[in-house]
Amino acid sequence: MTDRKTQLAANLAQVEERITSACIASGRKREEVTLIVVTKTYPASDVRILSELGVRDVAENRDQDAAPKAAECADLPLRWHFVGQLQTNKVRSVVGYADVVQSVDRPKLVTSLSTAAVRAERELGCLIQVALDAEENGRGERGGVGPGGIEELAGLVTDAPGLRLDGLMTVAPLTGPYADRQQAAFERLMDLSTDLRRAHPAANMVSAGMSADLEQAVAAGATHVRVGTAVLGVRPRLG
Repeated sequence: MTDRKTQLAANLAQVEERITSACIASGRKREEVTLIVVTKTYPASDVRILSELGVRDVAENRDQDAAPKAAECADLPLRWHFVGQLQTNKVRSVVGYADVVQSVDRPKLVTSLSTAAVRAERELGCLIQVALDAEENGRGERGGVGPGGIEELAGLVTDAPGLRLDGLMTVAPLTGPYADRQQAAFERLMDLSTDLRRAHPAANMVSAGMSADLEQAVAAGATHVRVGTAVLGVRPRLG
């Protein structure tokens, strides 16, 4: 193996061990948790290596980086997740390659995604991004809608042609009542997921946890964890 492939394989093995241990500790089966590798700022060559190592879910947060990378890796059996704040002028491009948009947080974005998905003749999975640093019906510092806005957005996604409501996503907040309380934040997200599934039983995806706090997310019940640094290394500075 190349040096980079050896490095990524070792990092993946460590992350896999962490997820497995967290599942055992919380009485869950390993297959209940899907690893999404966040490949932002890293080249398509790394994505190709990850695919060779068995990774099937990758995530990006900037369309200008993701679109050419996804095109270069179009031959690979990958599921692409878009996890960044998404402007409506980027929607058409994102819908061209993303299988899931995890950052749905406002009605205008739902409308744009639906229009683009119908035009592309694709079904797009959507997660509502929940901001746990926001007021009940407010918006978070890093995007997302307050818990009070989930029901409205869920209804809009469900009724929108070309879209599929898959569940909820959050990022551990840096401010507010859940700052430095990742476990409590993720448990709150699980409660909100339970509420959502009463009206939308199929929306059972819960995306939470990253390199530093994946154990807390698994303990809370997350179905997907988004890991970048622990697999790919410390990111280069963006110029």
